Amino acid sequence: MIQLFPSTDDKRADSSTADPNTSPGSGAVDQHDEATGVMLRVARESREPGPHRPWVYTNMIVAADGATTVDGLSGELGGDGDRMMFRALRAQADIILVGAGTARAEGYRPPQRYEVAQEFRLDRGQRARPRLALVTRSLDLDAGLAIFEDDAPETRPLIISSQRSWTERGGDLSERAEPIVAGDEDVDLGDALGQLKQRGFDRVLCEGGPSLNGRLVAADLIDEWNLTIAPLLAGGESTRAAVGPMPGGPPPGMRLDRVWLREEYLFCRWIRRDRSRPGESTTSD
Repeated sequence: MIQLFPSTDDKRADSSTADPNTSPGSGAVDQHDEATGVMLRVARESREPGPHRPWVYTNMIVAADGATTVDGLSGELGGDGDRMMFRALRAQADIILVGAGTARAEGYRPPQRYEVAQEFRLDRGQRARPRLALVTRSLDLDAGLAIFEDDAPETRPLIISSQRSWTERGGDLSERAEPIVAGDEDVDLGDALGQLKQRGFDRVLCEGGPSLNGRLVAADLIDEWNLTIAPLLAGGESTRAAVGPMPGGPPPGMRLDRVWLREEYLFCRWIRRDRSRPGESTTSD
């Protein structure tokens, strides 16, 4: 990957935004293991949680025309570099947050362990691998889905839904997953994030879909926005990366932190501009 921004002579460039093909120490990473260089560099980026909720960051991919899917799936947009970034961002997370519809459509499975990231995770007091957390309004989840393959108490998925849904439709799901009750009639994302923080989860990676992203944007709950732009024109009727209600105030301001380039794919990272931590309560699908 080639770093486009910040330039290496920019005063804003530091050890966390340097060439992604160099290791945290001196010297270059073997060019045959580019993925290792990307993962190590992403691991050095700052993601500090607030006192009441985790650091929330996204990872989305769009075509050059803004489409988020081809024939309903985001995987059709990706390439080797996108898969490197996907793994690198996952390797930093305590929780991978995803809407139930996206998990079903994309065939989600329990997150894997990334050996390259273990030293960083150990230093930060993280578990060996992330846990999956599904957001669902309906609790319409088949207990036979692949996400439930790992049923060990410390690694099984978390299911976030409202009190009403858990009462009316929780059923056997509470035996296959760890329930999080957030909100009375609808899912309260601010409350859910607060509960994740109380459980010791400091870094939450949201992988969408667009409706879940939109709810987080509307409540100003996103600290970091990672977006891969693919060199494709997908057309069709695909939605944007975030859809939903408008923010209650001015749109949250973001600061461009880095841009990398690989095979005409752009890998962009924005950080919330004010670094304050507003937004403690909202609802989601």
